[in-house]
Amino acid sequence: MEFDAVVLAGGGSVRFGGVDKAMVVLEGVSLLDRVLTATADAVSTVVVGAVRTTYREVAWTVEEPPAGGPVAGLAAGLAYGVAPVVVVVSCDLPWITRTDVTTLVEALSQADRVDGYGLRDAGGREQWLAAAYRRASLTEAIRRVGDPRDKSVRRTLAGLELAWTAPTQAGNDVDTWADLDAP
Repeated sequence: MEFDAVVLAGGGSVRFGGVDKAMVVLEGVSLLDRVLTATADAVSTVVVGAVRTTYREVAWTVEEPPAGGPVAGLAAGLAYGVAPVVVVVSCDLPWITRTDVTTLVEALSQADRVDGYGLRDAGGREQWLAAAYRRASLTEAIRRVGDPRDKSVRRTLAGLELAWTAPTQAGNDVDTWADLDAP
């Protein structure tokens, strides 16, 4: 099944001391490029955030207003592409792979009654920004919230019927420097 990718990379990286988290290097590859590698099979990829140097060509956009949060980023990213499935990932998922993304898309295509299929982190926490969504469902959820600025991802998407993987390292995100040492 064809899919588009929306990569959220516009956060302030406050817990990283203001360092651009997307450009932090792990094992020789930036966190952003690691996510872009995982989503390389997308028909189109848009990164929501400041333009940076990446290993492959992508479209770039920013939420309006800038620094409006992840729901505003999703709204901006959904303006790109037309595939019926949208894989949404934040740039701080260094252990996600192409296989993980394929699993999400295939699981969604086989599940008639769900709006999205997402990863759980190793601790079992649902990662709303590591999931494949039906474009129509995601678009409608964001439309219902009205102004997407500073809205909660969980509250915005709470009305969607979602399924989740078993806990996996692929869903582990990196919020602090210490998280880079804990795969």
